Amino acid sequence: MADIRSNFVGIKSPNPFWLASAPPTDKAYNVERAFKAGWGGVVWKTLGEEGPPIVNVNGPRYGAIWGADRRLLGLNNIELITDRALQINLQEIKQVKLAWPDRALVVSIMVPCEEESWKAILPVVEETGADGIELNFGCPHGMSERGMGSAVGQVPEYIEMVTRWCKQYTRMPVIVKLTPNITDIRYPARAAHRGGADAVSLINTISSIVSVDLDSFSPEPSINGKGSHGGYCGPAVKPIALNMVAEIARDPETAGLPISGIGGITTWRDAAEFMALGAGNVQVCTAAMTYGFKIVEEMISGLSNWMDEKGHADLDAFAGRAVRNVTDWQYLDLNYIAKARIDQDLCISCGRCHIACEDTSHQAIMKEKDGKRHFEVMDDECVGCNLCVNVCPVEDCITMVPLEPGMLDERTGRIVEDRYANWTMHPNNPSTRPTPGDVSVVEPAE
Repeated sequence: MADIRSNFVGIKSPNPFWLASAPPTDKAYNVERAFKAGWGGVVWKTLGEEGPPIVNVNGPRYGAIWGADRRLLGLNNIELITDRALQINLQEIKQVKLAWPDRALVVSIMVPCEEESWKAILPVVEETGADGIELNFGCPHGMSERGMGSAVGQVPEYIEMVTRWCKQYTRMPVIVKLTPNITDIRYPARAAHRGGADAVSLINTISSIVSVDLDSFSPEPSINGKGSHGGYCGPAVKPIALNMVAEIARDPETAGLPISGIGGITTWRDAAEFMALGAGNVQVCTAAMTYGFKIVEEMISGLSNWMDEKGHADLDAFAGRAVRNVTDWQYLDLNYIAKARIDQDLCISCGRCHIACEDTSHQAIMKEKDGKRHFEVMDDECVGCNLCVNVCPVEDCITMVPLEPGMLDERTGRIVEDRYANWTMHPNNPSTRPTPGDVSVVEPAE
């Protein structure tokens, strides 16, 4: 049986599934229920400095985006960091860690961007016996307006500075949580790395307004007729998160920096994809808030079964395996040719492939044959874009089939070549005008 035990920057847990810093990890009651359900670890909801508690709104805190079947695709959240007193949180963290020594317990922290504030909170968190800290440089609402959260995460110099303070004043592993509300995620990741971070976690929530009430004209969630931008999370943000994780994993300046993957993880497959792109473990929030803590049971069994099926003995066997296959567009093989194929036995003749191709793509699907309704790809028009695959409601009815070298591409009238060629080698590229047959400009070897 596959070994799914996790050792992330020295923090051990029975599996790689942690709950992210959020409402589900705000108190001992929730965290203990999570551990009983099987979660490998938690990141305790973000603590602030000692003093008057944070004040949250007393009305709706979430906006939502649903699919056609009412499945939750994304949540917009305007809740702030914990509004419970620091000492109460610290007492409960200590209590939970003593009761569950085999589970990972990391504490999220956010205090003003001043050395003394960080110096003051770190020892009291360390005294709880927590396994590590996560610096919340990601929250895009409420706290950022106070010069914290993403206000720090958007300035690499601040990230490096605060990370250095934390490494100086605590023995605990320091995980830096990054904001996605930035042009290039590599810059804050590099700053965290320079500051000595043991790891980074990402992504935090995306600044957003999910909807507007067209009766009151107030953004949702509405507080007495007014709304505010909040943080967007859930399955809809997964593609953004995967890309940012991959960018850090393949950047020469941060390659090897441990990553805790966050963003729309709902199934074991989602988790495996994050880990294949370089994440050492994953953190989950929206899925737990949607389906409850027991969803981790399916994540654990699903990951274990898949690893057994594929022969992966432990997490290291597939961690980072997809990173080598992420490249820039200019290095994609222009001699790879594929055509769509429609399985006539599976086709239900709905016509969605035809109308999508006819109206918005390359007019490559016929809709009639011998006077009867019939959908078939015309190879002399098909560019292999796979739009039809993605709009077809029947799984595997339409597939993409590569043309083998030596075959004729009816669209171009050219024979498929058995050699790699990318945009840096193409005669139409204005930046490089290689002579015919020149293959000197190719992607660097691994």
